[in-house]
Amino acid sequence: MPDVLDTVKKWVGQLIEVGLLLVAVAIVAQILFGRDVAFLPGDVVGNIIRLVDSLGDNGLVGIIAVGVVIWLFWRRRLS
Repeated sequence: MPDVLDTVKKWVGQLIEVGLLLVAVAIVAQILFGRDVAFLPGDVVGNIIRLVDSLGDNGLVGIIAVGVVIWLFWRRRLS
């Protein structure tokens, strides 16, 4: 049973890494070509800006949320 869980954890981790790479590509494409990129249906950069604004508006709760997300990514990288 632990082998199955380890396999699922690795698979989900790889999916998350691919998702983060796609977000990075979308950000670079929007910076280079503007909001009207043919293969991007949404405004990735605008969504990230709104997310950061909403975290900033929440003060301490936003800082804690960002800290938890960063901790999760660091823990993933170290293991």
